[in-house]
Amino acid sequence: MELDYIQSAIKQFEYYKSVGERTFAQLDEEHLFWQFNAESNSIAIIVNHLWGNMRSRWTDFLTSDGEKEWRNRDLEFESVIGTKAEMMVKWEAGWECLFTALHSVNAENFNTEIFIRNQAHTIVEAVNRQLAHYAYHIGQIAYIGRMVKGNTWKSLTIPKGKSSHFNKAKFSKGKHGGHFSDDVK
Repeated sequence: MELDYIQSAIKQFEYYKSVGERTFAQLDEEHLFWQFNAESNSIAIIVNHLWGNMRSRWTDFLTSDGEKEWRNRDLEFESVIGTKAEMMVKWEAGWECLFTALHSVNAENFNTEIFIRNQAHTIVEAVNRQLAHYAYHIGQIAYIGRMVKGNTWKSLTIPKGKSSHFNKAKFSKGKHGGHFSDDVK
C-alpha cells in the first residue's frame, strides 16, 4: 500500500507538471514576466519559488530537514530570472529533484520521519504538504496564463461547455482503471 501511495503521488506531480508546461506552451516569452501589479508574482517568479522550494524540500529528503540552511526563500520572490530558457532550466531542475527523491522511497524507508522546519512529518504528510503547495502555485500559473491569453486561451482540462461530451466519452468506456488525467493531457 505504501508504494502504491508513492506511485499515485508521482502521477499527481506529473499531472501538475504537465499543467504548468501546457500553460508555458501557450505563452510568449514576455507573458512569463507579466505582473498584474507590483505586488503580484509573474509566472517566472512563481517558477523560481517552486524551484527553491523543491530543491530545499527534496534534496536529501530522507536524511535532512526540508528547510535547508542554504535556501534563500525571500530571493525566490524577486525577479531574478531573465529568460524563458533560464526559467525552464530551473523548472526542470526542481522537478528532477522531486522525482529523484520520490523514486528513492521504498518499503524499507517508508516509515522514515521527515522534518520540515524541525516539525516531524510522516512521508505521507510531507508528500501531501508539497503536493497541495505545488498544485496551488501551478493553479496560479495557469490562471495568469489564462488572463494574459484572454479569448485565445486553450483549456488545459475539459473545455468550457464540453463537460457533457467529456463525461459521455468517459462513461462509454465502462468501468476502467488508470489515472484521471489520462484523458485530459
